[in-house]
Amino acid sequence: MELFEAVSPLDFRYYGANPAFMEKLLPYVSEAAYVKYQAKVEAALVRTLANNNVCSHEIADQVEKAIDHVTAEEVYEEQARIRHNIRSLVNVIRRKISPEARPYVHLFATSADILDTATAMRFKDLTKKVILPDLISLEKQLIELACEHAETVQIGRTHGQHAEPITFGYAIALYVSRIGNRIELIDQMNQNLRGQFSGAVGAFNGLSMISENPEQIELDLLNQLGLKPSDTHTSTQCVEPEFISDLAYAITSAYTVLANFSDDMRHLFRTEIAEVSKKYDSKLVGSSTMPHKINPEAFENIKSLWKAFVPRMQTVFTDSILEHQRDLTNSASSRFLTELFVAFDYSIYRLSRVLKEIDVKVDQMRKNLDLSAGNTVAEPIYLLLAYYGFPEAYDHTRKLVAQVHETGQTLTELLWKDPDLRPFLENLTDKQRDVLRDPSAYIGTSVNRTHATCTEWGLRIEETLANQT
Repeated sequence: MELFEAVSPLDFRYYGANPAFMEKLLPYVSEAAYVKYQAKVEAALVRTLANNNVCSHEIADQVEKAIDHVTAEEVYEEQARIRHNIRSLVNVIRRKISPEARPYVHLFATSADILDTATAMRFKDLTKKVILPDLISLEKQLIELACEHAETVQIGRTHGQHAEPITFGYAIALYVSRIGNRIELIDQMNQNLRGQFSGAVGAFNGLSMISENPEQIELDLLNQLGLKPSDTHTSTQCVEPEFISDLAYAITSAYTVLANFSDDMRHLFRTEIAEVSKKYDSKLVGSSTMPHKINPEAFENIKSLWKAFVPRMQTVFTDSILEHQRDLTNSASSRFLTELFVAFDYSIYRLSRVLKEIDVKVDQMRKNLDLSAGNTVAEPIYLLLAYYGFPEAYDHTRKLVAQVHETGQTLTELLWKDPDLRPFLENLTDKQRDVLRDPSAYIGTSVNRTHATCTEWGLRIEETLANQT
């Protein structure tokens, strides 16, 4: 099928429109990849039977060689004929091996053993080999940006209004921490994915006929595939759904952090704020009719994609409910889970690219700070008055603010003219006086906390990377 004949925008506009990005994900997210993972489980199953003297290792060798030649096209052609996906895979494998080996393909397994185990395998590989490295790379970019601007003073904002000064680096460090926590959660949930080899109702009915310890046979299989069994070796025909749900939640939660960061940056792009922009590129067009426009389209795109994919968690949760030992009400819906991972990684890619182009307007941050400099000292005035024992410090500071609106004078000017305050102001230290004269000095521990946050997460993500090797 041609690219522009695809239905999903993911295919023709986003990940599918970027050959290098698409090539990186295809070994895990494509239908061909899913068939390959299913075939790997079937081969591991026969090797497990050989390890337990059910068949010879020569037979297991045959199957392992055969699956290298299994294609999704063959499996789907067979499925069109018999209308069963896993039996189609089994039939294709059986045609590529000797008659002596054929009885052992899929022996003692049920479809969900193969499907759920293959799903866990490919999501584990996708997360470990693509998503976590990409997210860690983004985290490193944010650490670098935060450290670079650890001392760049910026007005903080609450409720869309100027609040108190912080630094731009401190604002970025918040996202360093939030994304860092999500990296660790994703890694934890990914390592907790499970598979199974327990038969049609999950109680090892078939394996129990040949073994006194069927759970060990399952463990042998899953060890080959790098997965764990259920904690108590109980299941229905399907792997307990919470394991994959937990990973999907971790991804969705991280996606929400990316959307929040993108929204913050998008607002800083606004003309009346203009604290962040994109380095000008004459080749790029911002508007079809306004040549002057430089738009925050990457940040907008990330938030827009997030809106499309965060509701997928509802589907994940509803897929957790099946009737008794199994039904097929999750068969179609669960296939779309892959798109959540693809969209998330695409958003990481977009955010990483735009951060390389970001233009932080330090002078504009100072101008915006100066707009409210006379008012933002209201908090330190009130706090210092209260600290030195002035009665009704908050209400008195509010009266000073009212005089600002009435007289046009600044809070600092009114403060030193107020005879009631003079005895208390005499107690101020030099540092406290500096804060009242220059609000840019009222940034608390922004600088120290920025560096501490970046140092901590720099170390922690290196530990996560080390665990991936």
